[in-house]
Amino acid sequence: MIETFNSMGIPKSSPPPPPQKNPPLSLQRQCNGQPPPPPLLPLQIQVGKDGSPLPRLKPLHWDKIRAAPNCSMVWNDIRSSSFEFEFDEQMIKSLFAYNFQGPAKDEEAMNKSASNTKHVIEHHRLQNTTILLKTLNASTSQVCDSVTQGNGLSVQQLEALVKMKPTKEEEEKLLNYDGDINMLDPAENFVKVLLSIRMAFPRMEVMLYKESFDDEVAHIKMSFAMIEGACTELKSSKLFFRLLEAVLKTGNRMNVGTLRGGASAFKLDALLKLADIRGADGKTTLLHFVVQEMARSKGLKASERLKETFSSCHDTPTEQEEHSTMGTHFVSELSNELGNVKKVASIDLDTLKNSISNLSCGLVQLRNLVQKDLASDDENKNFLQCMRSFLNYAENTMHELKVGEAQVLLNVKELTEYYHGEVSKDESNLLQIFVIMKDFLGLLDRVCREMRGSKHNQNPSLVLPLR
Repeated sequence: MIETFNSMGIPKSSPPPPPQKNPPLSLQRQCNGQPPPPPLLPLQIQVGKDGSPLPRLKPLHWDKIRAAPNCSMVWNDIRSSSFEFEFDEQMIKSLFAYNFQGPAKDEEAMNKSASNTKHVIEHHRLQNTTILLKTLNASTSQVCDSVTQGNGLSVQQLEALVKMKPTKEEEEKLLNYDGDINMLDPAENFVKVLLSIRMAFPRMEVMLYKESFDDEVAHIKMSFAMIEGACTELKSSKLFFRLLEAVLKTGNRMNVGTLRGGASAFKLDALLKLADIRGADGKTTLLHFVVQEMARSKGLKASERLKETFSSCHDTPTEQEEHSTMGTHFVSELSNELGNVKKVASIDLDTLKNSISNLSCGLVQLRNLVQKDLASDDENKNFLQCMRSFLNYAENTMHELKVGEAQVLLNVKELTEYYHGEVSKDESNLLQIFVIMKDFLGLLDRVCREMRGSKHNQNPSLVLPLR
């Protein structure tokens, strides 16, 4: 052992060995085959224009979006043509400063949940058939002639006849019935006479298909046109782009000091959350604040234009209020710009697809009846002649509908990608973006009405803390 000495000749003592410590948790996890946890991200302290740290505000819980590759998005357009929205820092701090005394209590909504005569046709169905028979306003011979010829009955009459269709068992019993005809119920006797016509109910079904075809197609095309219009509105509304820019800047300010801060984009459902964040007064929401700041900005620009025209003019308090009111009307115009968006929100995409599918199935039934089931019988010549010309027309129209449906779905998909990035393949409802917008526009209209009312009526419960 080699001893060392200090400057005074006194041997140095060896330093004690370091105490045994357990290996770090990350190393333990690696030894146990578990990956180490991700390192904590440091939260940067952001400062204002004066260099002082920005205080934390109530966060806006939104979903940040990453831009889709090779896809032009609305956020790119907003950045390239910024409207230079600026909010009032003092105002936002006074309204939405984070309360460290404790979280606010969530309000939870409570939901409380909760004759004996035998006939061939089943009793309940026989009652319905009797009622339907009274609504026909046509004799049995008139109905039979029309079914044989393939025309002469209205949509309402055909709908009633189709609902009288018996079950397989009831049809066999009526066809094989050889007893006293007077013993049958009048409704049963009527159905029995109809069954004497070959494939009577399939005939009536295709006749109903023919008579209601144009109305169904017109409704579907009108829905297509509304969806196309809504896509165009959401892709071209400069006012909506301004509002998105205002929400993006305001939301990023609210989220300073959190992982949600510094967002370059957000999903549109975050717009609905603006009304949930309330200020210190308990009445002003973040949506009120955004609208107020947009209105103020619009009013200031209007005032500056007037000053440029009349250099000696100075805004009085009344004129300033008028400019702010004008700005509020400017924001509320968004509902008028997005008229089709609100209409499309009421369209059920599954119902629309089912309507097209039902038309396709009806066309198959018509084709089989004309080209197979009745084609070999000369007695059906008039019926076939009436239906063949319609068959060609229906086939061409259905081809147009299929092409239109594919184009509309593509446009909606592109619109959703324009705002939300890449759309997943299992997207349940492509029209959800319009539902979100309709709900948001309803909130926006209400806020604009409240703000205009507070200025005109000076109602203390609605007065916002305006500058």
